[in-house]
Amino acid sequence: MYYSLLFTLIFSCAGPGPLQIESDRFVASSDHSAWEVLLQKHVDASGNVDYKGFYADKAALDDYLKALGQSPISNDAAQNERLAYYINLYNAATVKLILDNYPLKSIKDIFRPWGKDWIAIGNETISLGDIEHKILRKMNEPRIHFAINCASYSCPRLSPHAFTAADMELQLDQAAKDFINDPKRNNISSGKAQISEIFSWFKKDFTAHGTLTEFLNRYSNTNIDNNTEIEYLNYNWSLNEI
Repeated sequence: MYYSLLFTLIFSCAGPGPLQIESDRFVASSDHSAWEVLLQKHVDASGNVDYKGFYADKAALDDYLKALGQSPISNDAAQNERLAYYINLYNAATVKLILDNYPLKSIKDIFRPWGKDWIAIGNETISLGDIEHKILRKMNEPRIHFAINCASYSCPRLSPHAFTAADMELQLDQAAKDFINDPKRNNISSGKAQISEIFSWFKKDFTAHGTLTEFLNRYSNTNIDNNTEIEYLNYNWSLNEI
């Protein structure tokens, strides 16, 4: 109950304005092939991560993050380019955070996992929370919540593929469908909808252009009517480890 209230208070508002990254070297697009190789090697189809195996490739992960940090995506780049950059950055940085503190049972065993400024981008050092709340959520794309992964069992799965600008619409749609129809994370029937707390924490994002039911019905295999009882499931923060 305490954590549910805490996360509702923290996540309900994305802040006053988007974070503007300062850099001496911006790019219009980024190469995420190195991240694709690592994901294909260490993430299974269910989104579970082989952190022990990933640790052997920690240098390659560090190199990828360093490359992103030294050549940040331009604030004026196409939105799909910015989405690809920041979704992949968030997910790769989360894996690095786990590896830097491994072994552990939960990301919440780490002190301020989302609040600590340690990710170098251009002339800035920012946190995972900054990427999520001050950059990604400011793009008014609620499906980002199904693309970024918090290294926990109840999170949307970590995709075994890097997100790309060219396939962004397809990837975000698939991520939404996969998560909403995943019986391990949501249980939707004709008379009752037991759904992830993500839909409570970020309800403002999902209801910007309609009701929560309307949003769910865009991706759910089972139609939810307006009278369907909605219940939020407890979040499992156990590590998403193979």
